[in-house]
Amino acid sequence: MSSPAVFDEHDGRLLAEAALRSITASTSRLRGDEFMRMLVRDLAEVLDVTYVIAGRVIAMADGGEGIRTLAVWAGDRHIDNMEYSLMHTPCQDVTDQTMCFHACGIQADYPRDTLLVDMRAESYIGMPMIDTEGKTLGILSAIDTKPMAENKRLLALSLLSIFASRCAAELQHQDREALLELKVQQRTEALRAAQASMVEQEKMAALGALVAGVAHEVNTPIGVAVTAASGMADFARQMIATLNSPKVSRSDMVALATRLQGAASLIEQNLARAAELIGNFKQLAVDQGAEHVTELALHDYVQGVVSAHSPALRKGTIGVALDIDPLLRPRLPAGKLSQILSNLLMNSAKHGYPDGGPGLVTVGARVADVDGQPWLLMDFADDGVGLAPGVRERVFEPFFTTKRGQGGSGLGMHIVYTIVHQMGGHVAVDAAVERGCRFHIKLPLRRD
Repeated sequence: MSSPAVFDEHDGRLLAEAALRSITASTSRLRGDEFMRMLVRDLAEVLDVTYVIAGRVIAMADGGEGIRTLAVWAGDRHIDNMEYSLMHTPCQDVTDQTMCFHACGIQADYPRDTLLVDMRAESYIGMPMIDTEGKTLGILSAIDTKPMAENKRLLALSLLSIFASRCAAELQHQDREALLELKVQQRTEALRAAQASMVEQEKMAALGALVAGVAHEVNTPIGVAVTAASGMADFARQMIATLNSPKVSRSDMVALATRLQGAASLIEQNLARAAELIGNFKQLAVDQGAEHVTELALHDYVQGVVSAHSPALRKGTIGVALDIDPLLRPRLPAGKLSQILSNLLMNSAKHGYPDGGPGLVTVGARVADVDGQPWLLMDFADDGVGLAPGVRERVFEPFFTTKRGQGGSGLGMHIVYTIVHQMGGHVAVDAAVERGCRFHIKLPLRRD
């Protein structure tokens, strides 16, 4: 005579519905790890089993498949997650997308599964987590240290089937989020690389424009020197002819010598001017490719950068005044500083004076201690047309320009912002200036 069931089919259905409502209520607002941890705890309590495991199928180092647990409830607490091979385990049968149930004797059925021995497992029921494309993502299993009655099997089958689907949806959602995040990261990196490339191209374009300006500027003193040298040759021929004539006049010789001296002085002055321009440009070009920190005679260095840009500034009759102590010698990366100054000068020339000037640019610098740290505080100002409020708010934004279609790339001030922040500093536009435009730059100084 068979023993009566603990509860009949109607009671079982009511119990399953109550358990489903209870677990659904406790997990409905949870996601990710929190959902998995709450689920295994609630299932263990409802099913009255020792262990509930939620795990994900993974590839093992030996080429086989395994499980990486997402949450494990063991008796009265969560335990650390782990990885184990599917080989010779009941979980392997579950991943084949079949429900696996062993009412008792699970260790005897899988004698090579040492984890079952460690758990002192007696009964097992597991369900696969299958995604919407029919792929097994993981397993949800309940394991007990005592045999599992038939009525518990039916309850476990109902609950594990429902929540295995919920777990699969959660894992699929995580996979999609991870894939989306990866794509966003890849595209962000691609955009950053493209932007960095465009910034470098803008730097080279600015250097190219500087080369053209310096070349044009150097042509003037070189041309004067060539003309003076030609005159000297002519004066020398006249002197030779005078000396070879039967009668030599002292006054003629003095006049020719004076002309020779004047031509020589003119050649010397203009070649010195050309050498100065070339030297300033060479230093600027070398510095812009250098990252090393060096001690700078700041007044002379800034003056050299300004001189290298004199063709573009003089074209608009723009003067530059320096308010920098000649004894100020901060330690800075010269290349980065020259790029900052170059972009600020060209920005004033292009945008501060759209009608060509005249105007005045002022560059000031001083050293101050802030919270025990030495900083170089620089002010760069022009008395041009200034910035409209809408432009001022976006002045450092990449690719923003008021000269769209007129040769403006919108990267000049973004380069300034990027370099200053790379140096650990800050740059801001003065919103309170009444005329023109003023930038405040704060750069950290090296003590060594």
